[in-house]
Amino acid sequence: MPYINIRVTDEGVTKEQKRKLIEGATQLVVDVLNKNPETTHVIIDEVNTDNWGVLGQQTTELRKLESNEK
Repeated sequence: MPYINIRVTDEGVTKEQKRKLIEGATQLVVDVLNKNPETTHVIIDEVNTDNWGVLGQQTTELRKLESNEK
């Protein structure tokens, strides 16, 4: 029973995009590992950008810097 956990920031991922992620991740496990799609579970966690960091900074702050540079 494969369990796939996808984490993304909560920056407007649409229902359709989530559907495609679930479909694609499931198909990948079927194709690569020959697993049964009926027992493959996909969970998508949306994480607030205050709780996601890169380059030693919160993504929220990085987004503010990016928008100021434009």
